[in-house]
Order: sequence, then C-alpha cells, then structure tokens
Amino acid sequence: MFSIDLADDAQLFPLEVWHAEEFLAHMDRGREFIGEHIVLADIVTDVDSARGFLSSYAQKTAADGGRLYGIRVGGTLVGGVLFRIFEADAGNCEVGCWLEPAAAGRGLVTKACRILIDWAFRERGMHRAEWHASAANRKSLAVAERLGMRREAVLRENYPHRGVRQDTEIWAVLAHEWPPAPSA
Repeated sequence: MFSIDLADDAQLFPLEVWHAEEFLAHMDRGREFIGEHIVLADIVTDVDSARGFLSSYAQKTAADGGRLYGIRVGGTLVGGVLFRIFEADAGNCEVGCWLEPAAAGRGLVTKACRILIDWAFRERGMHRAEWHASAANRKSLAVAERLGMRREAVLRENYPHRGVRQDTEIWAVLAHEWPPAPSA
C-alpha cells in the first residue's frame, strides 16, 4: 500500500473496496456538510452502499475510466479526491473532491488535486482537466481557482439536488497551461 504525504499528519492513498466500513464511518461523520452540495452523502448510507460505491470506482480504475483516493489526517479518513471521469483516448478528465468539516481550511484538497492533475498531464498525457461544482459551493470553486483553472461555463439549473435545481459551474485547465515541473 502506498500513500503520499500532503502534510505532516495527512496522506493521500488509494481508496479501495476493503475500506467500506471506514468510508461509511467517514460519511456518517460528515454527511450533513458533504451532502450540502454533492450527492455522495445520499448514496453512501450503509456498508453495502459504501462497498458498492467503492466497487464502482474499482471497476472504473480497472477500465481506466476513473480513480478514487482518500485523504487521512492523523490516521482517520476525512475526505477524498477522484477522477470522476477519465477519458484517456480523448485526453479529458474531471477531478472532484469532498471533505469533512474538521479537515477543511488546510489546503489538503488543493494539494491532493494538484497531485492528481499533475499525474494526469505528465504521466498520462491528458489534455484537459475539468472541475464541476455547484455555483453555491464557494469553497469548491475556490479550489478550482487555486488550481489555476478558468471558469468556462455556468449550466443554469441543470442539476436537481435534494429537490432544488442547482446551477453548475464548469472550470478547466489545459495541459499547456499547467505549471511546469520544478527544476532540480
């Protein structure tokens, strides 16, 4: 098992099916906060649904169509980042995230997403990385901006979330816009 340090007490690691109970406990702790803007909190409600969600990403990873990573702080799962969509042939991917409130404000999601996007561009030759977020999710939009993405569109009332139609902002960065690797 590998992990990448995000901070002294925080690591990024592959989130896998065998983490289902830990993943459910994490969702239970952060359900209200996480569910404010994304459907994940409404999907993962018991061990079977946690296992099903993680299994769907294991299948996406095997098909080279998506990937899922957890963020731990002090050994506790507090959030995650993912390639919701990974279209290697087209050179496009979509990055996303979620986090418990206790871990917010430390820059962990930004650092983790930088690692994912850097890997997508440098190792996989992707051309475009997108970020889709509710227009009401200011913290998520701030991450996209910190990643050097540009807002390209607002899809008005395109996504029904908990009975309310939400606007979705689309942000993106292209490979040639991505910061160069640090020199040795």
